[in-house]
Amino acid sequence: MAEKKDYNPYDNRVVEAPITNTGAFVSLLKGVIGTGILALPMAFSYTGWMCGAILLTLTTIMLIHGITLLIMCMVESARRQQQGYCNFSDTMVFAFNEGPKWCKYLANATGYLVDGVLSLSHYGICVVYLVFVAVNIKQLVEHYAKAIDLRIYIAIVGLCSIPFFLVRHLKYLVPFNMVANISMYLGFLLIFYYLFQDLPPLSDRPMFNEPSKYPLFFGIVLFSVSSVGVMLAIESEMSHPESYIGWFGVLNLSAVVVVISYLFFSIMAYWQYGPHVHGSVTLNLPTDEVISQLSKAFISLALFLSFPLSGYVTIDIVFNHYMNHGNRLRNPHFVEYIVRVFFVVLSTVNAVAFPNLGPLVAFVGALTISLLNLVFPACIDLCLNYHEPYTYGKLRWKLVKNILLIIIGVVILAYCCTLSVLDMIDEYGGGGKKSSNLEKMPLGVLTDIGMTLN
Repeated sequence: MAEKKDYNPYDNRVVEAPITNTGAFVSLLKGVIGTGILALPMAFSYTGWMCGAILLTLTTIMLIHGITLLIMCMVESARRQQQGYCNFSDTMVFAFNEGPKWCKYLANATGYLVDGVLSLSHYGICVVYLVFVAVNIKQLVEHYAKAIDLRIYIAIVGLCSIPFFLVRHLKYLVPFNMVANISMYLGFLLIFYYLFQDLPPLSDRPMFNEPSKYPLFFGIVLFSVSSVGVMLAIESEMSHPESYIGWFGVLNLSAVVVVISYLFFSIMAYWQYGPHVHGSVTLNLPTDEVISQLSKAFISLALFLSFPLSGYVTIDIVFNHYMNHGNRLRNPHFVEYIVRVFFVVLSTVNAVAFPNLGPLVAFVGALTISLLNLVFPACIDLCLNYHEPYTYGKLRWKLVKNILLIIIGVVILAYCCTLSVLDMIDEYGGGGKKSSNLEKMPLGVLTDIGMTLN
């Protein structure tokens, strides 16, 4: 309301173990840069290197705008309610109650929808990370020792993840994220050893390709750039959250580093391998050379250390939003440790039982990117500005912009979910074509895993 205009949620936010701007920056890099970068060269083969560079930059700007809009709406919701912090699901409920009358009937359901999609998507990513690390360890070990079933490696990786996953606060995960970032970039540097060898003329690689394959490009990029849950979790734990968004905020600065890294790696890999680049560029590397093996080892270590950060979102939702809502537990820390161990065990059992979750996680990922990154933030902003004294700005530009975001999000949702359902039919339908189309699956974070399992 108007009389609450002077209330500043940032001044009233209480964080048990706040992280610095530097810690937030390091954690953001680790939360976004993952195996998706390995699939981007294939995305550039669909569009051409110049077109790919332009579209990657524009797509990142759109996704970062969606996150920025969401955080601004969360802060505005907290201001109107005069509280220090308002999470995503509570913001959704509050905004829908502020909007048109018909939205109020959906308010509570939208809150549960946000929590469900967020927690399920990050749970799926954690399962995929376990499989990815286990697959690469298996490949490395079998060069020097007897072959062992993949499921044993998954169980070992899951067991080793438990001590790291017991770290409750993002602040104390920063050192692990720093090591993970260093390890990831070391892996990329070793890959560059192959990318710079005997480069063909750049004129051999088209700057622009036919538009018919552009949707495949967006499929890969969307899964490689955004990590909604991690981005929100980091902002909520900052000691200076007001520094998170803005032109030179932590979010934008990390996005610049991510885009530069993605562009350089993608263009160089596409330049080297051209139309022969695989869904994961690691598949273009020799399998029996020490440098390529070390690159996989470094990348696997980075993802292993990323497991606690990815799982943090699900634990925060399940435990803080529901189990300990209102601080009703007598021994919350003890119960949280039990929940965390159970989460790792469940993820490991899931990975052992069904090591190829690619199509299923892709389906959840499509919901995550389209709904949480674009559609929901736009809907929240529309509802928060529906009644006076709030407006949509001159010429209703906010209304037009939000409608465009919703349309783009719905198109992404329809396209990516359709592809994911088709892949699930091939994978789980018993038709004898298991994973046959995973090499062309537009899944940044899952491509390498799916093909390695073949």
